[in-house]
Amino acid sequence: MTEAATVQIKALMPVLAPAEQRVAQQVLTAPAVAAASTITTLAKACDTSEATVVRFCHAAGFTGYRALRLALATELGRAEGGAGLARTVSSDIRPGDDLDQVVEKIAYADARAVEETAQQLDLNALHQVIEALVSARRIDIYGVGASAFVGLDLQQKLHRIGRVAFAWVDPHVALTSAALLGPDDAAVGISHSGATQDTIDALGQARANGASTVAVTNFPRSELATIADHVLTTAARETTFRSGATASRLAQLTVVDCIFVGVAQRTYASSQRALEVTHAAVTARRVRRRNDLPGDQQ
Repeated sequence: MTEAATVQIKALMPVLAPAEQRVAQQVLTAPAVAAASTITTLAKACDTSEATVVRFCHAAGFTGYRALRLALATELGRAEGGAGLARTVSSDIRPGDDLDQVVEKIAYADARAVEETAQQLDLNALHQVIEALVSARRIDIYGVGASAFVGLDLQQKLHRIGRVAFAWVDPHVALTSAALLGPDDAAVGISHSGATQDTIDALGQARANGASTVAVTNFPRSELATIADHVLTTAARETTFRSGATASRLAQLTVVDCIFVGVAQRTYASSQRALEVTHAAVTARRVRRRNDLPGDQQ
């Protein structure tokens, strides 16, 4: 595994069996303890069997419990060798935390979301997504709630370089738009959980019509991921008080930026011209500095 062990485990949590989820939660809550425990000790702590721990390890992509312990130890070593904010793997905010702890934990979670998203991003899948968007006649983007803002950001970026792109935040409009797509088009569904029904329905409609489909989600085994031709995963954990948190949006925006830059590189000449023209179009709308005003003397 190239990505952090805890990132992979978090992403798999929703699809694990209940007993395996207990093992996952124990590992995420106390990774140092898990790294130092025998399989028997961990199984007892999770009120389950050693066989369940082994099944959990396989589900998480490890060859066995020894490989899991090694990955956790390696990750903890990197965290301990980092700067001050990396004092803890968990960034849950507790009711008794004072304000400086809250700020520190939010900053840590947001920074880690971007860093871990970049570390685990599938470059082959990203390349395929870029190629699909470059060749698309039109690009539909679907997302609701917090993910809608990310969809609008992707639309704005693609529009600035001359790509025909639309971000639909109304579920009914998204469905009707998806119904008009075809094999020459592409559709992008954005959902942290991958379980947002409105986004799933719109992307499913686009795929049924032959459009190339892309899912941006934190959970690679989610329903949204299963209906997409290409899946790009983020690495962010929504914690106490932070459903729809900035961390998940920053992770999504990191992926969106990678998509945009990749498309712009592939269409460099036309993208550069479009950026220059669109920049010139809005320059006149900026407030002029005082020393730029006619007749101003200093």
